[in-house]
Amino acid sequence: MIAVVDPSTEAVVGHVSEAGHEGVDAAVRAARAALPGWSATPLAERLAHLERLAGGLEARSEQIGLSLAREMGMPLAQAQAVQAALPVAVIRTTITAARSFVFSAQEGGATILREPAGVVAAITPWNFPLHQIAAKLAPALAVGCTVILKPSELAPLSVEILQEAARAAGLPDGVLGVVHGTGPLTGEALVGHPGVDVISLTGSVAAGRRIGAIAGAAVKRACLELGGKSPSVVLDDADLEAAVRFTVTRCCFNSGQACNAPTRLLVPRAHARAAAEIAADAAAVLRVGPALDPDSTMGPVISAAARERIRAHIDGAIAAGAQAVHGGSAQPAGVPEHGFWVAPTVLAGVTEDMRIHHEEVFGPVLALLAHDGDDDAVRLANATEYGLSAELFTADPGRARDVAGRLRAGQVKVGGVSARDALGAPFGGYGLSGLGRELGRFGLEEFVETKAVLGV
Repeated sequence: MIAVVDPSTEAVVGHVSEAGHEGVDAAVRAARAALPGWSATPLAERLAHLERLAGGLEARSEQIGLSLAREMGMPLAQAQAVQAALPVAVIRTTITAARSFVFSAQEGGATILREPAGVVAAITPWNFPLHQIAAKLAPALAVGCTVILKPSELAPLSVEILQEAARAAGLPDGVLGVVHGTGPLTGEALVGHPGVDVISLTGSVAAGRRIGAIAGAAVKRACLELGGKSPSVVLDDADLEAAVRFTVTRCCFNSGQACNAPTRLLVPRAHARAAAEIAADAAAVLRVGPALDPDSTMGPVISAAARERIRAHIDGAIAAGAQAVHGGSAQPAGVPEHGFWVAPTVLAGVTEDMRIHHEEVFGPVLALLAHDGDDDAVRLANATEYGLSAELFTADPGRARDVAGRLRAGQVKVGGVSARDALGAPFGGYGLSGLGRELGRFGLEEFVETKAVLGV
């Protein structure tokens, strides 16, 4: 049994059982048995199941929000507004994309068919649990695949609500299977099982490398959505205060535990001091506290190990010459004795040779760097092995198009637009940020095989 801990209180709030090899094998056998019938089910009927699933999750939004506030620490109001609402929106966006997806077409003298790729292993993280599940489950089911889900053992309890909604939606047995457990045991058993055809992971670079090695040896397809070190690029004609405050808010949302969080703020050198003052003021507005406290605007981080890792990053940056203009590695003021607390932290005076500029922290830590114009800003933004996302602020649409075209990032968001505003847009990245794309028709493409039929 694996204990699930509330990061706001350090109390155990539930348990899940490690599936191991036997549990994985049973789930794969069920998924393979269900695959022929599900893949032969008409598209309209598969999408009707998904619509009922979305409706079921929507009806359970309060239950989902409360579960996720307790198991992963997001303040309750935010958990209900984001964690509960996003998977519903993703499923419905996927349904719309699937209705216009081209499953059969004449091209190059042949009939081109897109067919379900088979049994999908979906391995998902704890920071946006149901959203990341929906981003894999919805497209895979829509195109006719069956799915075995392994959620993170750190925040798995909301999956019980998903399973309840799936049963109510009438999903046939074996179409959606769930196995709980750790990555080294249950995760590896699932990825390495010969009955799994496609692997879709959202997780760390280390996990992506391990899964990529296993998948490569077996010549299996793997879609890997990994980490990020996303820049927020502020050009000299932008509204500095609005851009900086937006960046701080986004950096610290979900306690900084988002792969696409803008954790590097690049501002014109002449405005670096002013930007630091604005950023410190914006961070000071955040109230760190328990997820169920209605006054909390930022909760704890997921675990004691995460807290110590984040604090070590902060101390290392300060030792290298950065200045903490807000926050730091000390316990935030006013928080309870128990809980995994990290202060929202703004580090000024960061230079490109510091580790904090290159390495993913996965916590509420913003590194502020000065740039010397558009070309230098692009150079600094791209000076990382990651390339998941970027924010860009300028008053000139022409500059925005030029700079966005030169940023090595899977998404460039201009002027504070949210990824949640365009759930049909592809999500994924360059370099260490992974392989493949999710959401919209791009997510559907990850779960189909392409067949050319010639002569008839």
